[in-house]
Amino acid sequence: MNLDQDTCFAIISARDSRYDGRFFTAVKTTGIYCRPVCPARLPKKENVVFFPSAAVAQEAGFRPCLRCRPETAPDTPAWRGTSSSVGRALRLIEEGALDTGSVEQLAARLGLGDRQLRRLFLKHVGASPVSVALTRRLLLAKQLLHETKLSITQIAMASGFGSIRRFNESFQEVFKVAPSFLRREIGVEGPGLSSADLQVRLRYRPPYDWEAMAAFLKARLYPGVETFDRGVYRRSLRVDGRVCLIGVSRGKGDWLDVRLRLQDLTAVPKVIARVREGFDLAADPEIISAHLGQDEALRDLTLRRPGLRVPGAFDPFEIGIRAILGQQITVAAAIKLGAALVQHLGEPLPSVWPSETGVARLFPTAEAILASPLDFLGMPQARVKCLKAYCQAYADSPDFFGGETDALVSRMQAIPGIGPWTANYIALRALRDPDAFPAGDVALARGLALPDGTRLSHDDLEARSQMWRPWRAYAAQHVWTELASG
Repeated sequence: MNLDQDTCFAIISARDSRYDGRFFTAVKTTGIYCRPVCPARLPKKENVVFFPSAAVAQEAGFRPCLRCRPETAPDTPAWRGTSSSVGRALRLIEEGALDTGSVEQLAARLGLGDRQLRRLFLKHVGASPVSVALTRRLLLAKQLLHETKLSITQIAMASGFGSIRRFNESFQEVFKVAPSFLRREIGVEGPGLSSADLQVRLRYRPPYDWEAMAAFLKARLYPGVETFDRGVYRRSLRVDGRVCLIGVSRGKGDWLDVRLRLQDLTAVPKVIARVREGFDLAADPEIISAHLGQDEALRDLTLRRPGLRVPGAFDPFEIGIRAILGQQITVAAAIKLGAALVQHLGEPLPSVWPSETGVARLFPTAEAILASPLDFLGMPQARVKCLKAYCQAYADSPDFFGGETDALVSRMQAIPGIGPWTANYIALRALRDPDAFPAGDVALARGLALPDGTRLSHDDLEARSQMWRPWRAYAAQHVWTELASG
């Protein structure tokens, strides 16, 4: 948003929650930055400066407010719809790409030079990749200090710091107090949890159409891997070879309640990132709906579902398998194939984790699928060959889902049996590209038919969608959701 001094000051004066996370207020006399909804006394107008993100405020030398807790603000979505490279880089950083790797390695994964990546970050984010990564680690650590009973050592590991010493030094430098002081201040002390089991709140910018998200997930559950019972979505995940369980439900405020059970606390950042992506928590529904609503055909849809999100991927590889299994058959038939795949090839969860929730297995690996004849699926051999070719391509490339959307679409279409629709759908879900659009989708052609019933061709639909950029994925989701509810 435009950080006009008068406009932003009027917003913080009214403590307008609609702008929470869209910008941050830094007070020059205290050296602290706050959310627009901070309940503290309003500073003088001449003493404040406004920043588009927490990372930019911290890079300028300001520290987070202990009262309004900037780490609890909804994700700042300013980068969305601007640069897909920056968006992809931010997702990788949230998953911990710079916790153990360098900016040069991150840039290489995106097919960019490190100088080019730094320039893009300064242009679209206002801070360097390293500053963004450090801010993410520190704010996650602060959230875990407030919301969990993990020990400080566990929090250091869970937030991406390689050592307790490095964590203490970084925390002290930014917050001007030691982590142990903050833990005493909020009244939570103890030796930490005996197992890697914790609960956190992940905020979003309202409104949020939880009912539509729940309906989408319920219709596509793979038995054994995931369940949706009494308002709680549960599933297993394998992240970098480490097993975890997640449970997600709607909170009593503008957040999701998330429970994590993990083998290794160092997986926490990546698992949280997967949950954010899976439930599309960084979306700004007001901006998206206002843009799509300029098209008369979409206006009523956006008004009926102003908080609609695009479901993402908890595991990009899994999305590819689901898309291939679902080619040219109904959703129900695809679920049966997926259930059989999980039952035959899914690895059982560790015996120390009871399966009373109905989650008992992990999604099959590419190696397991390649080693099986897959005759239990009863699919045509052409489809089996396509599935195995995809698994082989994924196994051969350590960063198959890296780079830009167009590059992934090209890689997918190079696999025999995968056409433009499947490739674009996988990009939409796996890369979380807000502008991905499967123009060849039959359902979209039906849902966007002209008043006389004439369906748009692939080229016509592609041309029509240009006015929806950079939010074409949301336009598609609106049409699909309307058809499903009808």
